Amino acid sequence: MSSKFYQRHQKRLIVIGNGTLMSKRLNTPALTEPLAKIENLRVEFQTRRGTVVGVKDISFDIQAGETVAIVGESGSGKSVSSLSLMRLVEYGGGTIANGRLLFDRGDNKGQIDLASVDQTVVKQIRGNEIGMIFQEPMTSLNPVFTIGRQLTEGMRLHLKLSRKAARERAIELLRQVRIPEPERRLGQYPHELSGGMRQRVVIAMALACEPRLLIADEPTTALDVTIQAEILALMNRLKKEHGTAVLFITHDMAVVAQMADRVVVMYRGEKVEEGTVEEIFNNPQHEYTKSLLAAVPRLGDMRGKSAPEPLRLLNVEGQNLKPIPIADESVVLDVEHLVTRFAVKGGFFRRLVARVHAVEDVSFKIRTGETLSLVGESGCGKSTCGRSILRLLDPLEQRGQILLEGRDVMAFDDNELRKARRDMQMIFQDPFASLNPQMQLLEQVAEPLRNYKLASGSELHDRVAALFERVELPRSFLHRYPHELSGGQRQRIAIARALALNPKLIIADEAVSALDVSVQAQVLNLLMELQADLGISMLFISHDMAVVERVSHQVGVMYLGRIVELGSRQSIFENPQHPYTRALMSAVPIADPAMRKLDKELNFTPIPSPIHPVGYEPGPSKYDEVEPGHFVLQGDWSN
Repeated sequence: MSSKFYQRHQKRLIVIGNGTLMSKRLNTPALTEPLAKIENLRVEFQTRRGTVVGVKDISFDIQAGETVAIVGESGSGKSVSSLSLMRLVEYGGGTIANGRLLFDRGDNKGQIDLASVDQTVVKQIRGNEIGMIFQEPMTSLNPVFTIGRQLTEGMRLHLKLSRKAARERAIELLRQVRIPEPERRLGQYPHELSGGMRQRVVIAMALACEPRLLIADEPTTALDVTIQAEILALMNRLKKEHGTAVLFITHDMAVVAQMADRVVVMYRGEKVEEGTVEEIFNNPQHEYTKSLLAAVPRLGDMRGKSAPEPLRLLNVEGQNLKPIPIADESVVLDVEHLVTRFAVKGGFFRRLVARVHAVEDVSFKIRTGETLSLVGESGCGKSTCGRSILRLLDPLEQRGQILLEGRDVMAFDDNELRKARRDMQMIFQDPFASLNPQMQLLEQVAEPLRNYKLASGSELHDRVAALFERVELPRSFLHRYPHELSGGQRQRIAIARALALNPKLIIADEAVSALDVSVQAQVLNLLMELQADLGISMLFISHDMAVVERVSHQVGVMYLGRIVELGSRQSIFENPQHPYTRALMSAVPIADPAMRKLDKELNFTPIPSPIHPVGYEPGPSKYDEVEPGHFVLQGDWSN
């Protein structure tokens, strides 16, 4: 960050409890008066069915330089609390029915009650003194404005920066959140960036004016493990250097253990427990807190175990916790030397100017009833690899062999491909986007059965009802629509639809990444139980290393389109050999406050661009077998 910016805008002073003036740039002690205080907050929503209470009489405070984490499942009221503090809940149909929202503005402006002041005052505070990182970046970025315009808007409004100074600051912010080629990104629109990059832009926007209070609503849900680690380190640095307070809303208990000083646990709109991060993790008192912590997959829990095991859930009777061995040694999917490249067009005539090497010489096998997990950062090619296997893409170039039970999928015509898709199905990351909002759930799960003429009439209805029971959803849901379900329930519908044709292979692309921790545990257990019962093979694509350790038989680590390390789950997690695999492991936050990572441990080399000139042909992937079945890529593929 430029020294000129600091000289011009960092000469803010804060008052310590005894009246002493100290610079915000110092690592100051906490104020005796909290920076923000929520007192007896009650938020109501008016619906056709009457008044719904989103938050019931909750109270907590946030000190300067402190991180308070609010945890709980979807619908617990944690996001409603933060939106109330920004007075944004009113734009979503909510009403602050009772309570006070006290905020200390500092700089001799004193304390105000945000719940009662005029919206014109809140507009001066919003984005300047209180910043917010929203969970869904596509809805918080304007699709018709460039990234540069959206990033500089707040700085020009609140900090009165010139156009040039705001642009320089924007470039520096994009570098901080590890976006490659920041100068070029300023001229791009949100749809031209990946989901992870859009989230990093939203984070940069929230940090732009260096607010006194930063509200982060699930800020790292869509991010890869290394980028998540760097964002957490950046927020920690901001907290230490400038006394910024952080209100962190998340369902990721490992992130809570890494970031939080205090934790507020919410359940059904109420605060059920509050304490220091050590107290909550080491000595939880409320039953809900205990069940939340029990559902967290922890890195290292599977050490010494050769097969995946379901998670033990509290207050759930009759769980089957037996390991899930591979059904048999027959190969269901054999991928050999898969290459997928996309065109980059430019110029007046939109000619081919470069190629994106998304997947580069990838090979692996999946046996009957086996789970192979592909892990890596955003842009490494893992999702492209999954979609290439199903031939859901229309790339510039695709070659290699994809053998499904010995049949070459790459050689199929349209009719043969349609038949083959009965045996291979996909579960997408966002179930709401993959379900039709205008169709009842019965019709959506029945659609594959109708398309392949496998059932009709009462038989069709019975088969769909049986699928609902299989994924633990009541039959009363058959005539509901997607918007009437929670995220976890929608993901179960996506699983039921994938199972409708009795496939031999399921490709799960980040299938549980957006789910709450307890719902995630239930869905993971469901997938493992179905695999054990039906012998389904699975390609599990994820960036969550703790989840991958829990569900996998085999693991492939991807970087820049190549698998850099491939082997059994034990080999990869207990004896990682490639430098990139070790970097991934070191970045994973652990759900234990005693095992926090230092900021200096979380510095990673930016990923090079996968775009290469037309005519560039990289060499083939060559591997060393360091132990039986454990392969490590030869050479340096970092550029």
